[in-house]
Amino acid sequence: MAATEHYFESEDLHPIDIVETLAEHHAWDFDRVADDQIAMAVEGQWRTYSITLAWSPYDETLRLICTFEMDPPEDKLPKLFEALNATNDMIWDGAFTYWHEQRLMVFRYGLILAGGLTAGAEQLGRLIAASVQNCERFYPAFQLVNWGDQSVESAMQVALAEAYGRA
Repeated sequence: MAATEHYFESEDLHPIDIVETLAEHHAWDFDRVADDQIAMAVEGQWRTYSITLAWSPYDETLRLICTFEMDPPEDKLPKLFEALNATNDMIWDGAFTYWHEQRLMVFRYGLILAGGLTAGAEQLGRLIAASVQNCERFYPAFQLVNWGDQSVESAMQVALAEAYGRA
């Protein structure tokens, strides 16, 4: 039994209720925006990531959006978009995009829970951890492309080395 499972004994719990309990357990700053939405701040090595999870009962999907500020020079945007394509080819769980108007790098993931499926604390904890890990892994590569005058290929090697360099 996982450490967080003892908090949840009913399978009828709302996924946002579970996420709220996880946020309390990890002492993350959070705000229960609505019954179906929670926003929180999770500290990483490189940044503090803003994570929002929203439940859509209509399509039975839990949507995660993890953002961090990034304001690349306008002339670097084509290289950034090339780096985003390369990044998305390297990950299976979610995708990155850049919201230019808001100056935000965004990692998105949708967990479909159709047919009455439920997500447990362990699965939701891993979902949040994976989003932060992906942001941490690729943040240096995005920085190198935007401000380090590195090629996309060279910057992606940093992301690869990071994945193998941690214990």
